[in-house]
Amino acid sequence: GIIILREEPFVMVSENVLGKPKKYQGFSIDVLDALSNYLGFNYEIYVAPDHKYGSPQEDGTWNGLVGELVFKRADIGISALTITPDRENVVDFTTRYMDYSVGVLLRRAEKTVDMFACLAPFDLSLWACIAGTVLLVGLLVYLLNWLNPPRLQMGSMTSTTLYNSMWFVYGSFVQQGGEVPYTTLATRMMMGAWWLFALIVISSYTANLAAFLTITRIESSIQ
Repeated sequence: GIIILREEPFVMVSENVLGKPKKYQGFSIDVLDALSNYLGFNYEIYVAPDHKYGSPQEDGTWNGLVGELVFKRADIGISALTITPDRENVVDFTTRYMDYSVGVLLRRAEKTVDMFACLAPFDLSLWACIAGTVLLVGLLVYLLNWLNPPRLQMGSMTSTTLYNSMWFVYGSFVQQGGEVPYTTLATRMMMGAWWLFALIVISSYTANLAAFLTITRIESSIQ
């Protein structure tokens, strides 16, 4: 026998003539008819007595459609039956042919223009560390040149002031170069390490900025 539970559009009553067996239709009934024609078997349909899908009871037994299968009063159960681990322990399911989920619709958030969107790839703490590093390296460059002044060409008016050192370090960080000629070995080693650091930071910023501008970030307004 085939046990069913009415659930549109899977199992529905097509005809209910008084004194005659009910006739059913629906997606699951169409699949059942195709299987019976292909495999060559006949079947008889009846509705679950308690009109329930099936859940475990306190004494360990099952009710509803699953209970009819467990007690072998039916061979096949057809309905919009949810596959759960508890039910899979007592009956076998076919491959699921429909996924159902519940969702919440939200109004799309309005896009706002942020003047400081260019700062988004890095955190505020990282920007503060970069600014502090520029000041620190500029101060170190000034001290190195103050302890060992570079040799300037005749008539050159360039001076290694703290302001010029800061400007030179900042210009090299944003890849714009500088105008102060630092020729001492210690200063060149310092600036070589600084240029490598600047290259890594600028490359990371460019990659994060491209991802930030091209990928739409979906943020849920409710939790």
